[in-house]
Amino acid sequence: MRVQAIMTAAVLALAACSPAEDKAPAPAEAPLAGRAAIYAAGEQNAEAFVRALYANAAAPLANDPAAASITPGRDPLYTRTLNALVGADFHAAKGEVPYLNYDPICACQDADGFALTALKMTPDGDKAATAEVTFTNHGQTHQQTLKLVREGPMWRIADVIDGQGKSLHDALMAIAEKAEG
Repeated sequence: MRVQAIMTAAVLALAACSPAEDKAPAPAEAPLAGRAAIYAAGEQNAEAFVRALYANAAAPLANDPAAASITPGRDPLYTRTLNALVGADFHAAKGEVPYLNYDPICACQDADGFALTALKMTPDGDKAATAEVTFTNHGQTHQQTLKLVREGPMWRIADVIDGQGKSLHDALMAIAEKAEG
């Protein structure tokens, strides 16, 4: 009986030390999407940030609660200065439709058949870059330039310049200056 108890204890001890054979592999993490993907790319480099912006431009806000809940003037995709100007535009509208009533990334209120077709990145120092972008939306080709700045750990949009050279920053600055005076 004593031998049997010792053998049982030895078998149990060995079993406890053995790796489990039936252990299921850890589930793979789901790829990031929407704003989470853009924020993650923004911490990598300027080009990854721009590509993530345009890869997610066609996604409706309803599918991304992080985007739908952003207050005008507090969007992490924009620099502090551009956010201040967006906020001033929103407040100057006094409940009416503000100047910035569209998504400046797709230059639209809704996207259909959206696709990035060309991207040229130019570094402007360690913490600034320019992205020349060509994309299609609703069957039409658009060009724009993004001025990017690295603020904190992430790249952010400092300005969006359309194909005719019109600067979002400058348009919003004019609104803010008019509201002050």
